[in-house]
Amino acid sequence: MGLGKSLLRAAAIVEVAAERVFFQGDLERLTIEPYDGYATPDHLIARGRVLAAREVEKIDGRSKLANARQMMRLFATHEVADVTVTSGASSAVTDAEGYFTLFLPRTDQVGWVNVAVSISGHAAICPVLVARPDADVVVISDIDDTMIHTGAWSTPRNLWTSFTGNVESREVFADAVTLIRALSQQDRNPVYFVSSSPWNFHGFLTTVFARAGLPNAPKFLRDYGFGTDQFITGRHGDHKGSAIDRILAAHPALPAVLIGDTGQHDAQIYADAAVRHPGRIARVILRAPGRGADTDDLLQVERLRSLAIPVFVGPDFRPVLRELTPHRV
Repeated sequence: MGLGKSLLRAAAIVEVAAERVFFQGDLERLTIEPYDGYATPDHLIARGRVLAAREVEKIDGRSKLANARQMMRLFATHEVADVTVTSGASSAVTDAEGYFTLFLPRTDQVGWVNVAVSISGHAAICPVLVARPDADVVVISDIDDTMIHTGAWSTPRNLWTSFTGNVESREVFADAVTLIRALSQQDRNPVYFVSSSPWNFHGFLTTVFARAGLPNAPKFLRDYGFGTDQFITGRHGDHKGSAIDRILAAHPALPAVLIGDTGQHDAQIYADAAVRHPGRIARVILRAPGRGADTDDLLQVERLRSLAIPVFVGPDFRPVLRELTPHRV
């Protein structure tokens, strides 16, 4: 679902056009779109977006043209800035794109904690994941061509796959599902997904992952910032690297397993993260889609290994699964 650099300008045009053509809603009635949050040692972090209420069509298994139309409707949102969102004594104000982040005091609860948030005339529940005290690692995975087949290494293939599929047709790799479930150890270890897909795809991805049997997990998607003052919030690698930094800071006692692919320079992003966080990266697992790992990827793999980090690179995850689940693979 990620968008390559050559698509960023087109994506801005898509969002503006989608709102003008497909938005059907009430600009006077506001709603909260909750995102899955996470916890730090000090806070529960609830996240979401305030939008004008709209009608949403179900994305079903019809023609590719109908799928494309309905995927376009995911961008047909009217964001609302400067709205105060509250939860108990905590509050936050939405930014220019309608996003908010609430910091609440930690409690003794673990697992998924439901945080009630509200604005004038509307309330919602923002789920927050609190890691269990017996967790051994934190699992951080890319999405595009790691979990879901998109062809992100090829711009035309990525665009076609992203905008003509639906929740039933999107291909989640079976080996990726097995890998995430094995590493999560029945939800003992927290899982996070990081992608350059826009936040507009949050609900879509959540549905696709649930259908595939993946554990629910917070996602760090990308704010493309299609406003008059900004275009995007940083580069692809900057976004992923920043997300990894925040996740590691939220779990200071846990090493991380990083999962990705060689199609979008994940090896370099992960090697840079390993340098910034010495001793925190337990292992790196990389799928090599399409044409496979190129020279730059292999150089970054060797850079990781020079830091004494075990790295797997291959067309699928079966060798890793044989190690983790020898009785099943």
